[in-house]
Amino acid sequence: MYELIKKDGLAKRGRLKTVHGTIETPVFMNVGTAAAIKGAVSTDDLRQIKTQVELSNTYHLHVRPGDQIVKKIGGLHRFMNWDKPILTDSGGFQVFSLASLRKIKEEGVHFHSHIDGRKIFMGPEESMQIQSNLASTIAMAFDECPSSVADKKYMANSVDRTTRWLKRCKDEMARLNSLPDTINPDQLLFGINQGGIYEDIRIEHARQITELDLDGYAVGGLAVGESHEEMYRILDAVVPHLPQDKPTYLMGVGTPANILEAVDRGVDFFDCVYPSRNGRHGHVYTNHGKMNLFNAKYELDDRPIEEGCGCPACRSYSRAYIRHLLKAKEMLGMRLCVLHNLYFYNTMMEEIRDAIDAGEYSAYKKRKLEKLSQKS
Repeated sequence: MYELIKKDGLAKRGRLKTVHGTIETPVFMNVGTAAAIKGAVSTDDLRQIKTQVELSNTYHLHVRPGDQIVKKIGGLHRFMNWDKPILTDSGGFQVFSLASLRKIKEEGVHFHSHIDGRKIFMGPEESMQIQSNLASTIAMAFDECPSSVADKKYMANSVDRTTRWLKRCKDEMARLNSLPDTINPDQLLFGINQGGIYEDIRIEHARQITELDLDGYAVGGLAVGESHEEMYRILDAVVPHLPQDKPTYLMGVGTPANILEAVDRGVDFFDCVYPSRNGRHGHVYTNHGKMNLFNAKYELDDRPIEEGCGCPACRSYSRAYIRHLLKAKEMLGMRLCVLHNLYFYNTMMEEIRDAIDAGEYSAYKKRKLEKLSQKS
């Protein structure tokens, strides 16, 4: 049940009540592909750094350890000891990213596992079954994520198929949620808008999927090669055609600046690997720009990554020490940087919610973007 609490311009301040707790939006979902955040981050850590939603990957968990194993253990929440909401993506993005390993047909997609090469088939029903076994809070519909620069004829055909697949997902999810052995019979389903950089295809697709009255709506197929300006243009075009009384999720985006711009266009769910991936390489986000802790200038710097930050890294350790850990290839260095970055993102989302509540989002966004553009 999604409640739109306030609007400030197009920016939405909402609340999604789920069987695993309430999500305050706008929200950044912390990405734990294989049921863990890369960088040795535990679920206890996630609670400490203000994580609201953890996101795991349907395809990767199907391949390893296997969704049937997760179901036998009692679902993903029990498996990873996390009692708050989990969103599972559908495996559709792997149709895009594993292009050399797959073949798309109307019934679904034939894969070769990137782990051991074994044959896998996944269609709408299989994706829903896997996600039902995982028992996530929110399941994503199975779609094709075509290249954003695919030609218009291919894109139109692909989007039509994604719509047909979405109807199959909805029917299968309803069936699965009615079964007596389903772990989470309250699993929610989000549909995905596709259409690349073609505004007319995007808008028509938004109209079609809105008619299905789903629990939420995602904008997919962006941040896959097009410019930031093109992404913002598509959001300007398509978000007004998605339901205001449902969550709007921009998949795989992005930088802090991307999030600030997308919130201003009515988006309220986000996920991205940037904070954890950059952290593992010693790149950390601050309110004064991004820092590379490998730089020699931090060798004797006894300040925290950011003064006043409440994350576990900044409360206890200096830039000099974290730099030493990174240079020595000690895992603790990566871990501290990932914790800091996720805390930074989660705190920024708190600030965004507070700014919308106060009716001051435009001024907040301007100040934040100016700070973020500084060179550390």
